[in-house]
Amino acid sequence: MILGRAQELKYLNTYYDREGSQIMVVYGEKNVGKTSLLKEFVQDKSFHYYKARSASEREQLYQWGKELSENEIRTLKYPSFGELLRAVIKDGQSGKRVIIIDEFQYIVKASDTFMKELVNFVHDGWHGEGVMVVLCSSSIGWVENSMISKIGAAAYELSGFLKIKELEFEDMMEYYPGFNMEKCIEAYAILGGVPGLWRHFSDKLSIKENICRNLLNPDKLLYEEGQRIVEEELRETGIYNTILASIAAGNHKLNDLYLHTEFSRAKISVYLKNLMELELVEKVFSYDTEGKANVQKGIYRIKNHFVHFYFTFLYPNLSRLEQMTAFEFYGKYIAPYFKAYVAEYYKTVCMQRVQQWNKWGKLPFDAVEYGEWVGKLGNIDIIAKSEEDETIIGICNFEKPMMRYDDYEWLLFCAEKAKLRTDYIYLFSSSRFDEKLNLEAKVKQNLRLITLDEM
Repeated sequence: MILGRAQELKYLNTYYDREGSQIMVVYGEKNVGKTSLLKEFVQDKSFHYYKARSASEREQLYQWGKELSENEIRTLKYPSFGELLRAVIKDGQSGKRVIIIDEFQYIVKASDTFMKELVNFVHDGWHGEGVMVVLCSSSIGWVENSMISKIGAAAYELSGFLKIKELEFEDMMEYYPGFNMEKCIEAYAILGGVPGLWRHFSDKLSIKENICRNLLNPDKLLYEEGQRIVEEELRETGIYNTILASIAAGNHKLNDLYLHTEFSRAKISVYLKNLMELELVEKVFSYDTEGKANVQKGIYRIKNHFVHFYFTFLYPNLSRLEQMTAFEFYGKYIAPYFKAYVAEYYKTVCMQRVQQWNKWGKLPFDAVEYGEWVGKLGNIDIIAKSEEDETIIGICNFEKPMMRYDDYEWLLFCAEKAKLRTDYIYLFSSSRFDEKLNLEAKVKQNLRLITLDEM
């Protein structure tokens, strides 16, 4: 079984098992594992796979037909899409057929007839037990914002959508058995839940060695991957680079971005919208409480872990990266700030743990809502609520060598400003807790201190 994709496989097989024919759309960012999932899905099925090119309609038809001829399936030199689709359904094969068209957006963008011919093909009753056509795409923004208007009435013929999301931290732990919890968190902060990036790291090396060998080495694929991710879907990359670099430097509000870039606020908003559609940036919404007067509004963060790492450490230091050895660069420009960078993603890991504990029945109540509170004076990293408003609040420490009683008091202060109940308090720390906090936890049954070993 492919790692972490049981639900997605079940979803695809549910549609496959239905009577008749279907057209499915499967999409997600590059390297997230779409192709691996589809390979697993069709391993016991009769299928045909074609990866579309960025090309004219005529060239696309030629290339697809050429691939078929190499598999001894005869077609015209420049067949129609309908002829190609019919050619891949061979007589004599039993069972439902699967046709996968990867990066199908390239065909749709160049052809006004493809979807019409596909729908006509699927509606034909001559292909036995039916056919399942899987249209796959790495262009999230296009699928979610432009596809329906482009394909028109053909959209009514789509049987379902499946968005392939990033894997969870728990899946990364299974993938890297040689990493301890701390190293896994550090790797997650860099690579996110994108398994196509995971294969470039080795759990037999330290995180420092992995970074130096793969991200700071111009001979390796990951060296320019951060920039490629931005350039692949966006024009005017100079403007997007400026905004991303500014966010990575700590300018999280619209006004801060305006002061740094001197682009108009209206212009920045448009470009931020595009970045959010591609899931490169996210707008942080604070948990809705009665303490709205104390909440920060309009906070932006880089959502893609790898892009965040690139614009935090590599992009602002490209000249030095070209002149220094990888280990020299790491020591000067990454090592002193790395824990602070990872600390933000440690919060994500802690939130995922709370959600898992809830699924396993290990919380003091059944949580139905989760969030964070971003205050003007301080933050609450974790909020979990039941339908009866029972509340868990928590903070996470990865950077400091010890979580102190003062941190606990500050959390209570923030909860008062947020007007949140403090039924249960969870303190997460990658290091130890001071003596006063340990004593407090022995006295108060609602206070839980959680180390890496307990996660």
